[in-house]
Amino acid sequence: MNIKYHIISAALLLLMGGAMVTSCKNDGGFDYDHAGFYISDTEASPVVTFAVEDTPASYNLTVQSTKQVDNDVNVTLALDLAKVEEYNKINGTSYQQIPANAVQLENTQVTIKAGTAMSTSTVVKVVSTEDFIEGVTYVIPVTVTNVSGSDDEVLPGSKTIYLRISRIINFFSIQANSGASSNFIFEKTIPLSTLTYEMRIYPQGLNRTNYPQRFLALEQADESKSLLLRFNEANSDNKLQVKLAGNTFLSNTEFENGQWYLLSIVCDGSNVSLYVNGELDASISGSIEGGSLNFQRYEMGMSWTNYPRQQFFAHRFSEIRIWDYARSATEIRGSMCAVDPKSEGLKAYWKFNEGEGYIFKDSSGNGFDMDWSKTKREKRENQGLVDTPEAANAIQWVKDDINKCVQ
Repeated sequence: MNIKYHIISAALLLLMGGAMVTSCKNDGGFDYDHAGFYISDTEASPVVTFAVEDTPASYNLTVQSTKQVDNDVNVTLALDLAKVEEYNKINGTSYQQIPANAVQLENTQVTIKAGTAMSTSTVVKVVSTEDFIEGVTYVIPVTVTNVSGSDDEVLPGSKTIYLRISRIINFFSIQANSGASSNFIFEKTIPLSTLTYEMRIYPQGLNRTNYPQRFLALEQADESKSLLLRFNEANSDNKLQVKLAGNTFLSNTEFENGQWYLLSIVCDGSNVSLYVNGELDASISGSIEGGSLNFQRYEMGMSWTNYPRQQFFAHRFSEIRIWDYARSATEIRGSMCAVDPKSEGLKAYWKFNEGEGYIFKDSSGNGFDMDWSKTKREKRENQGLVDTPEAANAIQWVKDDINKCVQ
Protein backbone atom coordinates (compact mmCIF):
# COMPACT_ATOMS: atom_id res chain seq x y z
CA MET A 1 0.00 0.00 0.00
CA ASN A 2 1.37 3.43 -0.89
CA ILE A 3 2.27 5.85 1.86
CA LYS A 4 0.76 9.34 1.46
CA TYR A 5 2.93 12.42 1.61
CA HIS A 6 2.55 16.18 1.36
CA ILE A 7 4.61 19.32 1.05
CA ILE A 8 6.12 20.79 4.18
CA SER A 9 7.15 24.36 4.55
CA ALA A 10 10.73 25.49 4.16
CA ALA A 11 10.73 26.41 7.84
CA LEU A 12 9.76 22.90 8.87
CA LEU A 13 12.38 21.46 6.56
CA LEU A 14 15.01 23.50 8.39
CA LEU A 15 13.64 22.24 11.73
CA MET A 16 13.77 18.61 10.73
CA GLY A 17 16.97 18.76 8.70
CA GLY A 18 18.99 20.43 11.43
CA ALA A 19 22.20 22.24 10.64
CA MET A 20 22.27 21.26 7.02
CA VAL A 21 21.83 24.70 5.49
CA THR A 22 24.82 26.96 5.04
CA SER A 23 25.39 29.83 2.70
CA CYS A 24 26.71 28.39 -0.50
CA LYS A 25 28.76 31.54 -0.94
CA ASN A 26 30.59 30.72 2.31
CA ASP A 27 31.38 27.15 1.32
CA GLY A 28 32.67 28.01 -2.13
CA GLY A 29 29.37 27.06 -3.75
CA PHE A 30 26.61 29.26 -5.10
CA ASP A 31 27.56 32.85 -5.87
CA TYR A 32 25.73 35.13 -8.31
CA ASP A 33 28.97 37.08 -8.78
CA HIS A 34 30.72 33.98 -10.10
CA ALA A 35 29.98 32.64 -13.59
CA GLY A 36 28.90 29.03 -13.51
CA PHE A 37 26.13 26.45 -13.54
CA TYR A 38 23.94 25.16 -10.74
CA ILE A 39 21.00 22.85 -10.24
CA SER A 40 17.86 24.93 -9.74
CA ASP A 41 16.49 25.27 -6.15
CA THR A 42 19.88 24.65 -4.52
CA GLU A 43 20.71 28.33 -3.97
CA ALA A 44 19.87 28.21 -0.25
CA SER A 45 20.48 24.53 0.46
CA PRO A 46 21.33 21.42 -1.53
CA VAL A 47 18.58 19.57 0.38
CA VAL A 48 15.19 20.20 -1.20
CA THR A 49 11.81 18.74 -0.31
CA PHE A 50 10.24 16.28 -2.75
CA ALA A 51 6.58 15.82 -1.81
CA VAL A 52 5.15 12.44 -2.79
CA GLU A 53 1.37 12.33 -2.57
CA ASP A 54 1.06 9.10 -4.56
CA THR A 55 3.12 7.07 -6.98
CA PRO A 56 4.34 7.67 -9.54
CA ALA A 57 5.37 11.11 -8.25
CA SER A 58 7.47 13.53 -10.30
CA TYR A 59 9.98 16.28 -9.58
CA ASN A 60 10.96 18.53 -12.50
CA LEU A 61 14.68 19.22 -12.47
CA THR A 62 16.50 21.98 -14.36
CA VAL A 63 20.01 23.41 -14.48
CA GLN A 64 20.70 27.14 -14.61
CA SER A 65 23.54 29.46 -15.53
CA THR A 66 24.37 32.61 -13.59
CA LYS A 67 24.33 34.41 -16.97
CA GLN A 68 22.88 33.90 -20.42
CA VAL A 69 24.98 31.45 -22.43
CA ASP A 70 26.38 32.34 -25.84
CA ASN A 71 25.80 28.91 -27.36
CA ASP A 72 23.97 25.70 -26.50
CA VAL A 73 25.30 24.03 -23.35
CA ASN A 74 24.58 20.35 -22.65
CA VAL A 75 24.57 19.19 -19.05
CA THR A 76 24.66 15.51 -18.08
CA LEU A 77 23.00 14.41 -14.85
CA ALA A 78 23.00 11.14 -12.97
CA LEU A 79 21.47 9.49 -9.94
CA ASP A 80 24.30 8.95 -7.45
CA LEU A 81 22.74 7.24 -4.45
CA ALA A 82 26.11 6.71 -2.78
CA LYS A 83 26.33 10.44 -2.13
CA VAL A 84 23.84 10.08 0.73
CA GLU A 85 26.47 8.45 2.92
CA GLU A 86 28.96 11.16 1.97
CA TYR A 87 26.47 13.88 2.92
CA ASN A 88 25.70 12.19 6.26
CA LYS A 89 29.37 12.07 7.24
CA ILE A 90 29.86 15.76 6.54
CA ASN A 91 26.64 17.02 8.10
CA GLY A 92 25.94 14.54 10.91
CA THR A 93 22.59 13.50 9.42
CA SER A 94 21.13 10.00 9.15
CA TYR A 95 19.41 10.06 5.78
CA GLN A 96 19.15 6.85 3.78
CA GLN A 97 19.31 6.40 0.06
CA ILE A 98 16.04 5.55 -1.63
CA PRO A 99 15.74 1.93 -2.81
CA ALA A 100 17.18 1.82 -6.33
CA ASN A 101 14.06 0.21 -7.78
CA ALA A 102 11.88 3.01 -6.42
CA VAL A 103 13.36 5.91 -8.41
CA GLN A 104 13.98 6.80 -12.04
CA LEU A 105 15.72 9.68 -13.83
CA GLU A 106 13.78 10.23 -17.06
CA ASN A 107 16.52 11.93 -19.13
CA THR A 108 20.18 12.18 -18.24
CA GLN A 109 20.87 15.23 -20.41
CA VAL A 110 19.37 18.73 -20.40
CA THR A 111 20.23 21.69 -22.63
CA ILE A 112 20.60 25.41 -21.95
CA LYS A 113 19.81 27.05 -25.27
CA ALA A 114 21.90 29.94 -26.55
CA GLY A 115 20.64 33.28 -25.25
CA THR A 116 18.97 31.71 -22.21
CA ALA A 117 20.04 30.82 -18.68
CA MET A 118 17.77 27.85 -17.85
CA SER A 119 17.86 24.37 -19.27
CA THR A 120 15.18 22.10 -20.53
CA SER A 121 13.82 19.90 -17.76
CA THR A 122 14.19 16.30 -16.81
CA VAL A 123 12.02 14.38 -14.38
CA VAL A 124 12.93 12.45 -11.26
CA LYS A 125 10.22 9.88 -10.52
CA VAL A 126 9.40 7.92 -7.39
CA VAL A 127 7.64 4.91 -8.85
CA SER A 128 7.00 2.92 -5.67
CA THR A 129 6.96 3.31 -1.88
CA GLU A 130 6.33 -0.36 -1.09
CA ASP A 131 9.85 -0.92 0.26
CA PHE A 132 9.89 2.24 2.38
CA ILE A 133 10.42 1.74 6.11
CA GLU A 134 8.49 3.99 8.48
CA GLY A 135 10.86 6.19 10.44
CA VAL A 136 13.48 6.32 7.69
CA THR A 137 14.14 9.59 5.85
CA TYR A 138 14.95 8.87 2.22
CA VAL A 139 17.01 11.14 -0.03
CA ILE A 140 17.59 11.06 -3.80
CA PRO A 141 20.91 12.64 -4.88
CA VAL A 142 21.05 13.86 -8.48
CA THR A 143 24.41 15.26 -9.56
CA VAL A 144 25.98 17.00 -12.56
CA THR A 145 28.57 14.71 -14.12
CA ASN A 146 29.53 16.69 -17.24
CA VAL A 147 29.09 20.07 -18.97
CA SER A 148 29.85 20.53 -22.65
CA GLY A 149 29.70 23.74 -24.67
CA SER A 150 31.14 26.03 -21.99
CA ASP A 151 34.31 26.49 -19.99
CA ASP A 152 32.40 27.77 -16.97
CA GLU A 153 32.39 25.51 -13.91
CA VAL A 154 29.57 23.96 -11.95
CA LEU A 155 29.28 25.80 -8.63
CA PRO A 156 30.50 23.27 -6.01
CA GLY A 157 27.71 23.81 -3.48
CA SER A 158 25.05 23.33 -6.16
CA LYS A 159 26.50 20.47 -8.16
CA THR A 160 24.28 17.91 -6.40
CA ILE A 161 20.68 18.25 -5.32
CA TYR A 162 19.45 16.03 -2.49
CA LEU A 163 15.72 15.43 -2.91
CA ARG A 164 14.41 14.70 0.57
CA ILE A 165 11.21 12.66 0.48
CA SER A 166 8.45 14.31 2.50
CA ARG A 167 5.60 12.16 3.76
CA ILE A 168 2.54 12.29 5.96
CA ILE A 169 2.21 9.57 8.58
CA ASN A 170 -1.32 9.00 9.88
CA PHE A 171 -0.93 7.03 13.09
CA PHE A 172 -2.78 5.39 15.96
CA SER A 173 -2.27 6.70 19.48
CA ILE A 174 -3.64 5.95 22.92
CA GLN A 175 -6.20 8.24 24.49
CA ALA A 176 -5.30 8.60 28.15
CA ASN A 177 -7.81 7.09 30.58
CA SER A 178 -7.44 7.11 34.36
CA GLY A 179 -8.74 3.53 34.47
CA ALA A 180 -5.70 2.39 32.47
CA SER A 181 -3.18 3.95 34.89
CA SER A 182 -0.91 1.20 36.15
CA ASN A 183 2.63 -0.20 35.92
CA PHE A 184 4.24 -2.83 33.75
CA ILE A 185 7.38 -4.37 35.26
CA PHE A 186 9.64 -6.19 32.82
CA GLU A 187 11.53 -9.38 33.53
CA LYS A 188 14.80 -7.82 32.37
CA THR A 189 16.45 -4.42 32.62
CA ILE A 190 18.06 -1.83 30.36
CA PRO A 191 21.28 -0.56 32.04
CA LEU A 192 21.77 3.15 31.35
CA SER A 193 24.58 5.52 32.30
CA THR A 194 23.76 7.97 29.49
CA LEU A 195 20.35 8.01 27.89
CA THR A 196 17.67 9.61 25.79
CA TYR A 197 14.02 9.11 26.66
CA GLU A 198 11.52 10.25 24.03
CA MET A 199 7.75 10.38 23.76
CA ARG A 200 5.12 12.19 21.72
CA ILE A 201 2.14 13.75 23.51
CA TYR A 202 -0.94 15.72 22.50
CA PRO A 203 -2.15 17.73 25.52
CA GLN A 204 -5.91 18.14 25.93
CA GLY A 205 -6.39 18.80 29.63
CA LEU A 206 -3.85 21.47 30.54
CA ASN A 207 -5.35 23.81 33.14
CA ARG A 208 -3.27 26.39 34.98
CA THR A 209 -5.41 26.03 38.13
CA ASN A 210 -5.35 22.25 38.16
CA TYR A 211 -3.59 19.78 40.44
CA PRO A 212 -0.19 18.52 39.27
CA GLN A 213 -0.81 16.34 36.23
CA ARG A 214 1.60 13.40 36.08
CA PHE A 215 1.39 11.35 32.92
CA LEU A 216 4.44 9.09 32.69
CA ALA A 217 7.25 7.46 34.64
CA LEU A 218 10.14 5.33 33.37
CA GLU A 219 11.72 3.68 36.38
CA GLN A 220 13.76 1.04 38.06
CA ALA A 221 11.60 -1.81 39.37
CA ASP A 222 11.61 -0.37 42.90
CA GLU A 223 11.06 3.24 41.69
CA SER A 224 14.32 4.32 43.36
CA LYS A 225 15.61 5.95 40.15
CA SER A 226 13.17 7.24 37.62
CA LEU A 227 12.08 9.77 35.05
CA LEU A 228 8.87 11.47 36.17
CA LEU A 229 7.05 13.91 33.92
CA ARG A 230 4.20 16.12 35.09
CA PHE A 231 2.62 19.46 34.32
CA ASN A 232 1.60 22.30 36.68
CA GLU A 233 3.62 21.17 39.70
CA ALA A 234 3.54 24.01 42.25
CA ASN A 235 1.39 26.16 39.94
CA SER A 236 4.08 26.21 37.26
CA ASP A 237 1.79 27.64 34.59
CA ASN A 238 1.59 24.74 32.14
CA LYS A 239 5.30 24.08 32.29
CA LEU A 240 6.66 20.56 32.31
CA GLN A 241 8.51 19.33 35.39
CA VAL A 242 11.29 16.86 34.62
CA LYS A 243 12.59 14.67 37.45
CA LEU A 244 15.37 12.33 36.38
CA ALA A 245 17.31 10.31 38.96
CA GLY A 246 18.22 13.17 41.30
CA ASN A 247 17.80 16.04 38.84
CA THR A 248 14.74 18.29 38.77
CA PHE A 249 13.92 21.29 36.58
CA LEU A 250 11.07 23.00 34.74
CA SER A 251 10.68 23.58 31.04
CA ASN A 252 10.83 27.08 29.65
CA THR A 253 8.02 26.19 27.27
CA GLU A 254 4.49 26.84 28.43
CA PHE A 255 2.66 24.00 26.74
CA GLU A 256 -0.72 24.38 25.08
CA ASN A 257 -3.60 22.05 24.37
CA GLY A 258 -4.27 20.89 20.85
CA GLN A 259 -0.83 20.21 19.34
CA TRP A 260 1.61 17.35 19.20
CA TYR A 261 4.95 17.67 21.00
CA LEU A 262 8.00 15.43 20.80
CA LEU A 263 9.66 15.44 24.22
CA SER A 264 13.29 14.30 24.41
CA ILE A 265 15.04 14.03 27.77
CA VAL A 266 18.77 13.63 27.29
CA CYS A 267 21.48 12.82 29.83
CA ASP A 268 25.07 12.81 28.56
CA GLY A 269 26.76 12.23 31.93
CA SER A 270 27.35 15.92 32.57
CA ASN A 271 24.05 17.59 31.71
CA VAL A 272 20.37 16.73 31.73
CA SER A 273 18.47 18.46 28.93
CA LEU A 274 14.95 18.74 27.61
CA TYR A 275 14.30 19.15 23.90
CA VAL A 276 10.83 20.13 22.70
CA ASN A 277 10.19 19.32 19.05
CA GLY A 278 13.91 18.98 18.49
CA GLU A 279 14.85 22.35 19.98
CA LEU A 280 16.79 22.68 23.24
CA ASP A 281 14.33 23.99 25.84
CA ALA A 282 16.17 23.69 29.15
CA SER A 283 19.36 22.14 30.49
CA ILE A 284 21.03 21.75 33.89
CA SER A 285 24.35 20.36 35.05
CA GLY A 286 23.81 16.86 36.35
CA SER A 287 24.09 13.13 35.84
CA ILE A 288 22.22 10.03 36.88
CA GLU A 289 22.35 9.61 40.64
CA GLY A 290 24.97 6.98 41.40
CA GLY A 291 26.17 7.02 37.79
CA SER A 292 23.65 4.62 36.28
CA LEU A 293 20.17 3.16 36.49
CA ASN A 294 18.41 0.00 35.36
CA PHE A 295 15.17 0.74 33.53
CA GLN A 296 12.59 -1.97 34.23
CA ARG A 297 9.23 -0.33 34.86
CA TYR A 298 6.82 1.78 32.80
CA GLU A 299 4.01 3.69 34.51
CA MET A 300 1.12 4.99 32.42
CA GLY A 301 -0.46 8.02 34.05
CA MET A 302 -0.27 8.34 37.84
CA SER A 303 -1.22 5.02 39.39
CA TRP A 304 -0.58 5.39 43.14
CA THR A 305 -3.63 4.93 45.48
CA ASN A 306 -6.39 7.46 44.64
CA TYR A 307 -4.20 9.69 42.46
CA PRO A 308 -5.18 8.28 39.02
CA ARG A 309 -8.21 10.60 39.03
CA GLN A 310 -6.82 13.47 41.11
CA GLN A 311 -3.76 13.95 38.90
CA PHE A 312 -5.29 12.72 35.65
CA PHE A 313 -3.95 14.45 32.56
CA ALA A 314 -6.15 14.28 29.45
CA HIS A 315 -3.90 13.70 26.45
CA ARG A 316 -2.94 11.35 23.66
CA PHE A 317 0.45 9.69 23.43
CA SER A 318 2.59 7.55 21.12
CA GLU A 319 6.21 6.86 20.19
CA ILE A 320 7.96 6.11 23.48
CA ARG A 321 11.64 5.36 22.86
CA ILE A 322 14.58 4.47 25.09
CA TRP A 323 18.15 5.01 23.86
CA ASP A 324 21.37 4.13 25.67
CA TYR A 325 23.19 7.30 24.59
CA ALA A 326 22.66 11.04 24.44
CA ARG A 327 21.08 11.84 21.08
CA SER A 328 22.11 15.04 19.33
CA ALA A 329 19.69 17.79 18.33
CA THR A 330 20.23 16.86 14.68
CA GLU A 331 19.29 13.26 15.36
CA ILE A 332 16.21 14.28 17.30
CA ARG A 333 15.02 16.67 14.61
CA GLY A 334 15.44 13.94 12.03
CA SER A 335 12.99 11.63 13.82
CA MET A 336 10.04 13.82 14.70
CA CYS A 337 7.49 11.22 13.59
CA ALA A 338 9.20 7.86 13.95
CA VAL A 339 12.60 6.16 13.89
CA ASP A 340 14.06 3.16 12.16
CA PRO A 341 13.49 0.25 14.59
CA LYS A 342 16.98 -1.01 13.77
CA SER A 343 18.68 2.23 14.82
CA GLU A 344 21.91 1.80 16.76
CA GLY A 345 21.45 2.47 20.48
CA LEU A 346 17.66 2.05 20.41
CA LYS A 347 16.91 -0.29 23.33
CA ALA A 348 13.11 -0.18 23.46
CA TYR A 349 10.51 1.35 21.16
CA TRP A 350 6.78 1.36 21.70
CA LYS A 351 4.99 2.95 18.76
CA PHE A 352 1.53 2.30 20.27
CA ASN A 353 0.24 1.77 16.74
CA GLU A 354 -1.48 -1.60 17.21
CA GLY A 355 -4.90 0.03 16.95
CA GLU A 356 -6.65 -2.60 19.05
CA GLY A 357 -6.17 -4.75 22.11
CA TYR A 358 -3.89 -4.17 25.08
CA ILE A 359 -0.54 -5.67 24.04
CA PHE A 360 2.09 -3.13 23.06
CA LYS A 361 4.92 -4.44 20.91
CA ASP A 362 8.54 -3.38 21.27
CA SER A 363 9.40 -2.44 17.69
CA SER A 364 13.13 -2.53 18.42
CA GLY A 365 12.97 -6.33 18.63
CA ASN A 366 14.72 -6.32 22.02
CA GLY A 367 11.86 -8.13 23.75
CA PHE A 368 10.23 -5.40 25.83
CA ASP A 369 6.64 -6.13 24.83
CA MET A 370 3.93 -5.11 27.30
CA ASP A 371 0.70 -6.96 28.11
CA TRP A 372 -1.45 -4.41 29.93
CA SER A 373 -3.58 -7.14 31.52
CA LYS A 374 -0.47 -8.05 33.54
CA THR A 375 0.05 -4.70 35.21
CA LYS A 376 0.23 -3.78 38.91
CA ARG A 377 -0.41 -0.73 41.06
CA GLU A 378 -0.81 0.25 44.70
CA LYS A 379 -4.52 0.82 45.22
CA ARG A 380 -4.28 1.57 48.94
CA GLU A 381 -1.40 3.20 50.78
CA ASN A 382 1.08 0.68 52.22
CA GLN A 383 -0.84 -2.20 50.65
CA GLY A 384 1.85 -2.86 48.07
CA LEU A 385 1.39 -3.63 44.40
CA VAL A 386 -1.67 -5.64 43.40
CA ASP A 387 -2.63 -7.03 40.01
CA THR A 388 -4.74 -4.77 37.79
CA PRO A 389 -6.03 -6.89 34.89
CA GLU A 390 -8.96 -4.48 34.59
CA ALA A 391 -6.56 -1.78 33.35
CA ALA A 392 -6.46 -3.54 29.98
CA ASN A 393 -10.16 -2.85 29.48
CA ALA A 394 -9.56 0.91 29.76
CA ILE A 395 -7.12 1.15 26.83
CA GLN A 396 -8.58 3.50 24.23
CA TRP A 397 -7.21 3.72 20.70
CA VAL A 398 -7.70 6.68 18.39
CA LYS A 399 -6.76 7.48 14.79
CA ASP A 400 -8.12 10.59 13.07
CA ASP A 401 -7.02 13.76 11.30
CA ILE A 402 -5.34 14.99 14.51
CA ASN A 403 -2.96 12.04 14.45
CA LYS A 404 -0.85 13.12 11.51
CA CYS A 405 2.85 13.87 11.35
CA VAL A 406 4.93 15.23 8.49
CA GLN A 407 8.25 13.51 8.02
